[in-house]
Amino acid sequence: MGRAVSEPGGGRRAAGASGPGGRGPGPSGPGAGTALASTDRRVGILGGTFDPVHYGHLVIAEEVREALSLDRVLFVPAAVPPHRIGVSITPAEHRAALVELAIAGNPRFAVSRMELERDGPSYTADTLQILANEAARQGVARDLFFILSTEALAGLQGWHDPDRILSLCRLAVVPRPGTPLPSEAELATRFGDRAGRIVEVETVPLAHSASAVRARAGAGLSIRYLVPPAVEAYICDHRLYRSDNPSEDCPK
Repeated sequence: MGRAVSEPGGGRRAAGASGPGGRGPGPSGPGAGTALASTDRRVGILGGTFDPVHYGHLVIAEEVREALSLDRVLFVPAAVPPHRIGVSITPAEHRAALVELAIAGNPRFAVSRMELERDGPSYTADTLQILANEAARQGVARDLFFILSTEALAGLQGWHDPDRILSLCRLAVVPRPGTPLPSEAELATRFGDRAGRIVEVETVPLAHSASAVRARAGAGLSIRYLVPPAVEAYICDHRLYRSDNPSEDCPK
């Protein structure tokens, strides 16, 4: 990594670039809401259930931040993921706390509870609209980059209001193991003139998955090196994912 070849208007691949100079912590915490500093002009949004957050999420966020010279990456835990309506998920307060712990120490990362505080399904289009409205209120020109995997990109047309998503942000697409980044020709075929709203970012291929972490924790197996130590300790202390054996000690 060491060069950025993707800028506004081109759906080209980004291979890394140094970010701007360091700044203090962003709006991270229970009362942060949607707030971003007026100096946060290039912002990445990483949404998801984060059940739990793991190193795969953190590596993607940091590599996209660096490649696209983002001022901030905003982690947005979903309250009711549209694709998981009716599916049991860990209570929001636990998932948000896990993200807080995971991003502590990185001044470029922040967490927003906007979707947790909103009724109904957590639609990406609505979240992006809130962020765009906030930038307008602040009177700043803010570039939003919604971070998603190639797998998610393949199903984008089935999302709620995909045209509004593409009008409000650019998509920062990262590969998934077994699902490589599409070519520019493929993007042009699928998205037409909107292909210029898509930037592809090569990231370190990690096969981490939240479902695997849950399964290991539920079986009483170690999740060390899959999640940050503080996340591991929280999962252990609160006996998350241990419904079958909640009293069993955590792996040493």
